[in-house]
Amino acid sequence: MDRRQSVAESATAAAEQIFPERGLTRRWEPVRARCYTAADAYLTLTEQLDQAEATGTSLPQGQARTDELVRRLTEAARGVDEYYRGNQAQLEEAVAVVAMVPRLADQVTAAAASVRGEAAESPYAHYPSVRRATTAVDEALITLRAARGGAAVGTVREAANRLEAATKELADALAVAPSRAAAAKNAVTSVRTRLAAVRTRADGVAAAYSTLLREFNAASSADLADNERESQRAIAAADDALSRARAAAAENDPELALELTTTARGNLAAAEQQVDAVTKRLTLLREVRENPQDKAKAVRFRLRDAQMLAVGRGLVAEWGSVLDAQAERIDRVSDALTGRHPDYWAYVTELDAVADFIAGVVDRMRKQQIPRRE
Repeated sequence: MDRRQSVAESATAAAEQIFPERGLTRRWEPVRARCYTAADAYLTLTEQLDQAEATGTSLPQGQARTDELVRRLTEAARGVDEYYRGNQAQLEEAVAVVAMVPRLADQVTAAAASVRGEAAESPYAHYPSVRRATTAVDEALITLRAARGGAAVGTVREAANRLEAATKELADALAVAPSRAAAAKNAVTSVRTRLAAVRTRADGVAAAYSTLLREFNAASSADLADNERESQRAIAAADDALSRARAAAAENDPELALELTTTARGNLAAAEQQVDAVTKRLTLLREVRENPQDKAKAVRFRLRDAQMLAVGRGLVAEWGSVLDAQAERIDRVSDALTGRHPDYWAYVTELDAVADFIAGVVDRMRKQQIPRRE
């Protein structure tokens, strides 16, 4: 029993370090407790037998107690066997991993030292990606050395895995580094082309905004008053980032150049958004002015669909009045479209709000349980 218990004990300790989430220690505890109880009984009986032999006396119920002890020892040993067989694959896997950890630590340390040496001698050692990855490897090496000084096997294994991952990132950074210069050159060219195109489009913002003011109610474009200035500000920021990117590429710092081109693209996207907001508003308002009732008809169509859904799902009592109120709301919005210069933008935004509200009601109705019909 003692030998079997020792094997199971060490295997369970290994599993606790490597796979704590599997809870083998919790399963082992009652088995181990039974072994300890049987062992204590064995030691007690043995001591009493020795004393009886030394004094030449007999031990009361000696045979019965011996038979009972043998039964308890046998059951305890059987419990150890059943526990081990029931978890054998996991226990043996843990033992194998524990035995492998020192070798794993040696292997990843050697690999890290090799790649770290390549990085130190690389012409790309000054690239930010290589520097960051090198620092990560150095830190992981220190952590692993400290763990091997006395930490649990599971901790050593985790540190070895982190070092292995950091080493791979450094190797990947070194492998990609030679292509960075070409990538930066292409990025600079692409951004320069896009910058020219955005500038051309931005030149029409003033005219488009002036047309909005001339053709439509001033309130229809009040929120766009700063778009021309904001678009020019974003274009200027993109131009500055592009200039710095070109300088970085010329100074053999392509990764900085790529970061700056990314910044430039973000600024250009912001400029395009400012430009598009004006031109799209003009197009939209002209379309609504041409056929103002088309927008209302589309929303009424959605409302009818929602009302039919409420009827079909038996939810009229809950949602009927809510949807009827939207019909009145559409009428009020349509009636407000009057005067020499109607506020078409308010008309559009109000109808969009109604459409969004209807969509929300439809979504809630679809998620509701259909009431039982008696």
